[in-house]
Amino acid sequence: MKDSMEKTFERMNITQFQHNLISWFIKEQRDLPWRKDSNPYKVWVSEIMLQQTKVDTVIPYYDRFLEKFPTIETFAAADDESVLKIWEGLGYYSRVRNLHSAVKEVVANYGGSVPDTPEEISKLKGVGPYTAGAVLSIAYGKPEPAVDGNVMRVLSRILLIREDIAKASTRKVFETAVRELIDHDHPSYFNQALMELGALICTPTSPACLLCPVREHCSAFAEGVQSELPVKTRKKKTRHVDLVAAVLKNDKEEFIIRKRPNKGLLASLWEFPIVERNSQFEQSKLALASYLKQDLQLDTNLENGAFIKVDHVFTHLTWTIDAFAGEIDGMVKGDNGYILVTKKELEEYAFPVSHQKIWKAYKKHSKNDTERFIDK
Repeated sequence: MKDSMEKTFERMNITQFQHNLISWFIKEQRDLPWRKDSNPYKVWVSEIMLQQTKVDTVIPYYDRFLEKFPTIETFAAADDESVLKIWEGLGYYSRVRNLHSAVKEVVANYGGSVPDTPEEISKLKGVGPYTAGAVLSIAYGKPEPAVDGNVMRVLSRILLIREDIAKASTRKVFETAVRELIDHDHPSYFNQALMELGALICTPTSPACLLCPVREHCSAFAEGVQSELPVKTRKKKTRHVDLVAAVLKNDKEEFIIRKRPNKGLLASLWEFPIVERNSQFEQSKLALASYLKQDLQLDTNLENGAFIKVDHVFTHLTWTIDAFAGEIDGMVKGDNGYILVTKKELEEYAFPVSHQKIWKAYKKHSKNDTERFIDK
């Protein structure tokens, strides 16, 4: 692979490639909020948000985040609950937990200045090779590679790289390629242009080769194999779990919720009572009633029928949740982590998307029930 790539570089006019790519980017780049400011903290936030998340989804979160935490110091001083709340719905919550820890370290050990060397920035929690390269090149103008999925797809076609991009070891191949190709005078534009090209032109399926500014440099296009690249092994099979949840309130209009463990899936987020539906209780309502009685020691009055069914997809896991409404009698007992909160208080806590959907549907369900009662 090394020899073949070197031969490709020998054939390429790298200076012309840089010029064509960057000129296109300057003219055609999307108007995105994080491109208006090269402040290292803001670049860092945007790059963490953009990991595994679409640009259109990130934009409002980015704007709200910086409105609440405009400086690295304000974010470092924030409590965990407000950090999770501002991230609520964006998913992959370990991103923001790691970012928060790393920002605290920057404020404590670097005087609030994000490190500007690969060695130092890579020591921060959650900062991998891509994030380090993106911050160093975009914020500091350092000629460091920032290799994400878009970049690997683009370069696999341009350089005819047939290494499996699903393998972690392959990233080094592309980092080496970027170091050979990067424009040392404009590393920020170069890295962003590769990403933008992958997002707009050199897409996963049906790449728009006739619109590509670097088509004349593309080995895959020359050989007509652009649709065969990149090489990527299939993802693991997903596991499916059926769950049952309940929105329960007492006679004081208080709702029962609990905080998930501080490690693992959806760590530290809040949720309504929820249990897996197993073979012992095929019916959702029976499974839920048994759990509430045995584990929470609660006597409940559950409505007939789930008021919503929620499907949620993780990377290698899918959930289907039947959600019921009901009332509880008595206090929450046992050391189970559950608390009672008012409706107003509940909406201050950070919930995963699936439980946000449940709560939204419950409020609509309750409103409809009230209107039907009034009509009678």
